Amino acid sequence: MKGEFTAVIEPAEEGGYCAYCPEVPGANGQGETAEEAKANLAEAIQLILEDRLEDSLRGLPQDAIRDTVAVG
Repeated sequence: MKGEFTAVIEPAEEGGYCAYCPEVPGANGQGETAEEAKANLAEAIQLILEDRLEDSLRGLPQDAIRDTVAVG
């Protein structure tokens, strides 16, 4: 799954950085550096979207059409 999302990265009170993605509720990451926090955020986004896809396809009728759509 590919796409571009917003990463908001802020210094954490306890040190390091925290990151979150406004487009994907629940997706966040943290790390000692901003890049590490961003990488952890990317992994969280990937896992959340994969899980949502699996959930939405469970019980899909056999006659349903499954295709892709490009945005942007």
